[in-house]
Amino acid sequence: MSLTLIWLRHDLRLADNPLFQFETPPEQLLCVYALDRSWLSPLPGIDIPRIGPARLRFLWESLMALRGELLKRGNDLLVRVGDPVTVVADLAHLHGASQVRVRHEAGWDEAQASALLAERLEKGVELRQSDGGLLYDEACLPMPVADLPGSFSAFRRRVERDGAVPAAFPAPVTLPPWPDSAPRGFPALDKVCSQAARWACDDRGGFRFAGGEAEGLARLEHYLWQSGAVSRYKQTRNGLLGTDFSTRLSPWLAHGCLSARQIHDAVRGWEAEHGASESSYWVIFELLWRDYFHWAARQEAAALFGARRFPQADEPFRAWCEGRTGLPFIDAAMGELAATGWLSNRARQLVASYLVHELQGDWRMGAAWFEHALLDYDAASNWGNWRYVAGVGRDPRGHRFDVLWQAERYDPEGAYVAHWLPDIAELPPGSARHRPWSVDPERFPPPSPRLSLFSEPDQETP
Repeated sequence: MSLTLIWLRHDLRLADNPLFQFETPPEQLLCVYALDRSWLSPLPGIDIPRIGPARLRFLWESLMALRGELLKRGNDLLVRVGDPVTVVADLAHLHGASQVRVRHEAGWDEAQASALLAERLEKGVELRQSDGGLLYDEACLPMPVADLPGSFSAFRRRVERDGAVPAAFPAPVTLPPWPDSAPRGFPALDKVCSQAARWACDDRGGFRFAGGEAEGLARLEHYLWQSGAVSRYKQTRNGLLGTDFSTRLSPWLAHGCLSARQIHDAVRGWEAEHGASESSYWVIFELLWRDYFHWAARQEAAALFGARRFPQADEPFRAWCEGRTGLPFIDAAMGELAATGWLSNRARQLVASYLVHELQGDWRMGAAWFEHALLDYDAASNWGNWRYVAGVGRDPRGHRFDVLWQAERYDPEGAYVAHWLPDIAELPPGSARHRPWSVDPERFPPPSPRLSLFSEPDQETP
């Protein structure tokens, strides 16, 4: 009796998921997610686990939602905590799998795990890796991955000229049955991480991310058709407060609850009725950035992450993580990240620039903190963006932002900093909220080191 094992990682959906597409379906199907136990242990030097409570809770919600969809189609889901390669190899052996399917991930650790699994599987068991979740599969790219252009602009021009985004395909109606001998279900979240089980988004965030394919599709429907916010995206994308200045689709993309092609098709459908615009194009433009980071990560492999041994965290880094730098915009943004697991693109760029260029911090530690804290952590995009800011990636120039200049441009009344910092809310709207030391230096001492206000013009960011 033929049995296929699907090893799920960052692909927690049924629609537009090649892992669930069969030319000839197997007689039995075993779907497995293995949470790497090492993700729950503190990293040396930085003393935080790779996955924080916000992302772990979103992940568990996504797994529960996926299990519900699998059950509707006659299958099920098994979730284990341990070493993923060992979990998958043992299950494949125990239940006589003839094929194991897994997504080809961009992350180096995931690639190494796939390679190790290939060695661990018994002779005759096929390991099939497939691309998924992106706009372009490797076969759709108009160039080999080894020849990926050194800049995003060159990549974008090439794929827009020579590439075509395939349409997303629907979820299967039915699936092969679950093996009678296989276990089902997964541990309660409080048994895995009690902090994640208790975690709840701060109400000040004004938005609750809930994991799962249906929740992601509902957000996409709202953003395009109910609110029409996509028509204003180019103008609002640098916003800081509110629910619809951004698509906020990134957590569902990162966990694979949505694919880039599903979003692409939906935006094209909206354009067919309302007309294409700079704003609707910009949503697709940012999906292209995501694809570029993915393929760059595949090309760079372990080099993407720099040296993997972190130095010991110092006080400036701890102050940055905890929102105690003394610069209101930075402290507000880091407070929002800790309280909600999410941060706008503009705020991400500024807090990264501040750590790297003002505090002279290690960019890898900043990337590791984001990996811990973000709901929408994606290895390729996260580490690629941090390298971009630090100037250690494909663009060696580095990108230093004048944080005060940017804060006063994008938050002119200081509404954002006042929203997250009650003490700042007591100050009059305007520049005083960004430079409180100019009003009351005893109560609000200037940040150290003092900022060099070089007043550079705004820079375009991915």
